[in-house]
Amino acid sequence: MADVVAKERRILVAVDEGEQSMHALSWCLSNVISENSKDSILLLYVKPPPAVYTTLDGTGYLFSSDIMAAMDRYGYDVAQSVLEKAKRMCKDLHDVKVESIVEQGDPRDVICQMTQRLGVDVLVMGSRGYGLIKR
Repeated sequence: MADVVAKERRILVAVDEGEQSMHALSWCLSNVISENSKDSILLLYVKPPPAVYTTLDGTGYLFSSDIMAAMDRYGYDVAQSVLEKAKRMCKDLHDVKVESIVEQGDPRDVICQMTQRLGVDVLVMGSRGYGLIKR
């Protein structure tokens, strides 16, 4: 009988600050990735869109560029922290390529768009996890 050659798979794992996403990644590493596979794991972190603060009369708050830059830096730092934690979980996978991607927008939409755009074979994500903003 001919040997079966495993196809290289692209596995997208959506991660955020929640425990559920790290549990989903852990499950993926234990149940989806096989030893000596040539799979690729794509870690996707979706930053929420910039918040727009308005008052009841419809006028918006204007922030200085310093405040906006500080908010952007904080969002970047959170994304990097989450991705570094996820990469550490993947460190024992010798033959698996791990990439990280940061996008901005509504996670529901961005995850679906990236799944199609990247042509992934498997999508792994936690359930009912609320990000830092919704808590």
